[in-house]
Amino acid sequence: MTTRRTRPAPRPPEGTPPPAELARQARTVLADAVRIAHWASDGASPGTAPPTAHALERAAAALELSPAQVRAGWDRARLAGLVELHGDTVRPGWRLRAWDRDDSAVLRGWVALFDAWSLVHAAPRDIEATTVAEAVEAVPQVLSLLQLSAGPVTVPALLDLLGQRVAELHEERCEVAYGPHLPAAPVTGRPADGSADLNALLLDWALEGLAAVGALTLGSGHATLTPLGNWAVWVKLEQICVAAQSPAGNIEQSAADMLLGCARLTPGPARAEYRAWLAARPVGSAVAELLAVARGEDALLRGLAFEALRVVGAPAEPVVRSVVTDVSLRPYALLWLAEYEGTDPDDAQEVLSREEATWLWVDTAAAVADHGETGLLVRHLDSAVQGTVPALLDEVRAVGHPRTVQVLVALAAAHPDPALAKAVRRAAFQVHTGGE
Repeated sequence: MTTRRTRPAPRPPEGTPPPAELARQARTVLADAVRIAHWASDGASPGTAPPTAHALERAAAALELSPAQVRAGWDRARLAGLVELHGDTVRPGWRLRAWDRDDSAVLRGWVALFDAWSLVHAAPRDIEATTVAEAVEAVPQVLSLLQLSAGPVTVPALLDLLGQRVAELHEERCEVAYGPHLPAAPVTGRPADGSADLNALLLDWALEGLAAVGALTLGSGHATLTPLGNWAVWVKLEQICVAAQSPAGNIEQSAADMLLGCARLTPGPARAEYRAWLAARPVGSAVAELLAVARGEDALLRGLAFEALRVVGAPAEPVVRSVVTDVSLRPYALLWLAEYEGTDPDDAQEVLSREEATWLWVDTAAAVADHGETGLLVRHLDSAVQGTVPALLDEVRAVGHPRTVQVLVALAAAHPDPALAKAVRRAAFQVHTGGE
């Protein structure tokens, strides 16, 4: 028995639709992206992004969409985790597989798109990247005002807030003009006239981008959060973690459900659950089922499956050794084998090459982004072997993990350091566009 108190889960604002209705709205927003994802992963792939003109035409003809709609839907499918690129092969993401039956997967996919709004809607041309990044950094305050207002907010009010936040960012970074011939800028928290014009342009871009992903609607001189946008902003403000609940009767569950049920347990109780589940099954079929889960698209389940295989021990060794050639399983298999052969778990990482360790870092970050807390994702930076964020970003871009863009976008949205978040966001954009 325990007397430990738990904090009750915060309740969404009055009038927030139930999850099933929010998921329905998210499915509507991503309807074209889902169609294109199914078309692409069924063997008629448009190829690597951006799609070729020929692939755009084929997809447009097959789906009765314009080439521009296909390109936009393809970008959304990638950003929402509906498809994954493995070289020139397109595979359905785990969210696409669960799309029609799992409202949580749908909402996570939409939130990934919401976090990536600045990639969905191209920034105005001829504006410095730093200025655009400042606007992106100031948008959460704009969204907070919209959420707290619980209704339409005038564009001038939003513009005033954006300008004040940008001015605060300048002040926080000590961007003060020095020199005997430069007049001191007044510290009023309000932008100068030229800055006001620029902020107005950037606010229009941000509002249009957020409207494009279904987070808000634009009226004549005002903006209003949609139910989806209102819910998403509230979730981020409350830092709610959508955690897997441990179901009763893990012994009777499938491997995937059992692992999800153990996701929030500490190592000792989790191992006890694994042992009970394994004891109720022939070892061979249990190992095969765990390995099938590891081969799936959910990175959290992949890591947990290998934790359960550690409990199996010797009977799992031949099977684990057989998957070391599988790119997505190789880091996990090498660590499992090293520990099985007696290597101290704290030293087992040394068996991984730099590229394998980077792949594992991205895969683990994907698991955290899908199932964990934002703070945990930020702390995950410390586990990277590179030692510096620039080196990590360079190697993450090169490793080719299919979830790289989603991981970087989530990390940029979560990290409290504006300069670091900007660098991560830039890396996400470069991976997304294939640029340097």
